[in-house]
Amino acid sequence: MIPIEHGVYEAVVVAKLSGFFGKIEPVTDLKYTVPIQKRVFDLVLTIPGFILALPLLGIVALLVRLKLGAPVIFHQERPGLNGEIFTLRKFRTMKNAYNREGKPLPDEERLTKFGRILRATSLDELPELINVLRGEMSLVGPRPLLVSYLDLYNHQQKRRHHVLPGITGWAQINGRNAISWQDKFELDVWYVDHYSVWLDIQILFHTILKVIRREGISQPGGATMEPFTGDN
Repeated sequence: MIPIEHGVYEAVVVAKLSGFFGKIEPVTDLKYTVPIQKRVFDLVLTIPGFILALPLLGIVALLVRLKLGAPVIFHQERPGLNGEIFTLRKFRTMKNAYNREGKPLPDEERLTKFGRILRATSLDELPELINVLRGEMSLVGPRPLLVSYLDLYNHQQKRRHHVLPGITGWAQINGRNAISWQDKFELDVWYVDHYSVWLDIQILFHTILKVIRREGISQPGGATMEPFTGDN
């Protein structure tokens, strides 16, 4: 394996021997790894933060159980670093409600008042600290989106998976859900190219301000962000 520097993240190029004379095949796979300083930064903040947040996690979990029922935690597969799939954990914010055909009702009809409060305060994101501890996510990075979006990205947009997904990110402090998908992806790729520990610190600080001001929680005219179709 040959390490190749790509910004601060490192790409590992895999070359294979083939044929009778051991011919080296053209390189086709790039695997990006997490910088040690980013992993250390995440753990230094997340381990004590998770311990301190345990009482709050318990209170929110109890409220979700009482107001929305079981399950308390929302689990969903999402693509992470290098597009590898992991299970995202969040507190539920929507009720189970279906139409006559058995299909879920639109988000704005399933999102409860209590769920809106959780989203506005970002308390629904607290279980993602477990994903950070497991190394599946970082405190800062592009938000992990749906697996179904993977085939819709162009080459530039796919670069958002060259880094760990994050609980917050550059796009989240520059519009969050109030900006277009194209703008969001451009901000994600900008972060990939400019990552540094100092940038992460600044993003975390501005995230706190955004949560306090409750800015960009939803797209204008909708309860959540409209689905990405590849053209929007």
